Formats: sequence, structure tokens, C-alpha cells
Amino acid sequence: MPSAGALLASGRDSDIFEYGPGLVLRRARDGRSLESEGRTMDHVRRHGYPVPAVQEATEGGTALVMERIDGPSMVQQIIRRPWTMGSQARLLADLHTRLHAIEAAPWLPPAPGPRGRSLLHLDLHPLNVILSARGPVVIDWPNARRGDPAADIAMTWVLLDSGAIPAPAPLAAVLARFRSRFVRSFLAAVDVEAARRLVPTMVADKLRDRNMSEVECAAMRRLARSTTRT
Repeated sequence: MPSAGALLASGRDSDIFEYGPGLVLRRARDGRSLESEGRTMDHVRRHGYPVPAVQEATEGGTALVMERIDGPSMVQQIIRRPWTMGSQARLLADLHTRLHAIEAAPWLPPAPGPRGRSLLHLDLHPLNVILSARGPVVIDWPNARRGDPAADIAMTWVLLDSGAIPAPAPLAAVLARFRSRFVRSFLAAVDVEAARRLVPTMVADKLRDRNMSEVECAAMRRLARSTTRT
């Protein structure tokens, strides 16, 4: 069995390492089990949805060996080619539609909001979409749940509107000016009214996430108030 190689990427709670030809190792930084996440990815992939193929769980279940997906994230593509922002927003909406057509696996817990049988990602934003040579691939599935599709769309709305922009300060300031345009393009391609009703519920859920900064939490609260007023 190969050992973990060079660090390729770091998220808020996990790290990705090289792991032999065509593979990576995703390791949870807090030592939690990733086995349920791997099962979910297998379930999604069997239904034809674009996710990395999982080879095995290892290190006592705290790491997953999976297919390496090369390509820019959707965020990186927007930074490089800002004129594609509208098409990228519509692609993100389409990935939601395709996902919600899949019935959730029975082991997944319910999401906040109305009951439903759809598979929800609950972290489906441009950083978690890799634009590979074979098409878009969705990564990072620890938050997957079953429920109403509007809950997933509402959570993406919250993250798009409130999440920190992963870029150096000068570039982040420029991208912040275009954030609302991307959000509007995304919402124009989904059932925005159903999602709007669930924004306060999803904000309340996301505020429990210790990985969110105070600035992000304040932005989420503002969004919840604004959607309640309209």
C-alpha cells in the first residue's frame, strides 16, 4: 500500500494528498470516520452523477483513497474567465437538479426543513465543483443528507452570499463586486421562492458550524433577515 505523498489541497476540515498513480488520499483533520461519506459517493456514482470513484477507506476509516480529479475549481475558472460567470452559475444549478433526481440512500440522516427523499449535498458551491476534462465533478460529501431539494438550494444560496472568497485581498475585493451577479444568475435557474422560505432554517443550521468565521456568520444572519422581510 502506498503512503501519503505531497499535500495537494486543504479544506476547512480535511486534507488531500498524492497517493499513487491516479489516486489521492483524503484525510479528516479531526480524525472522524469518512466511511459513510465514501458509501454516499458510491451510491451517487452508481446513479451516474459525476463524483470521484472511491477505492477504499483506510487508516481506520479516517481517510478515503479515491480517484484523482485534475482541473480548476469553478471558482478558479471564474477568476480566470470572469465572462463565463453566468454559464457557471447555470451549471451549478443544473448539478443541483441532477442530484435531486436521485433518491437518498437509507443511511443518510434527514436535512433541516421539510421532509423529502431527494439526495442533498448541502455544500454544493463553486469550490466543490472541479471542471475536469470529462466534465464537472462534485467533491466533498460529508454533509450529504436526505430531504427537500429547496433546502439544498437554500444552503447554496447562503454559502454563495456569505462565504469567504478564497483569493488574495485585492482580488477578493474585485470578486466581491461580482458575487451578487453570480448569485442572481444561480437563483434565476432554480425555484427561488421555495428556497427563500428555507434560508432562515439553513442559516440556523450553518451557524452551528465551527468552521465558519464571525464575518461569515454575520453575513448569514443578514441574509436570513433580508429573506424574511421580502
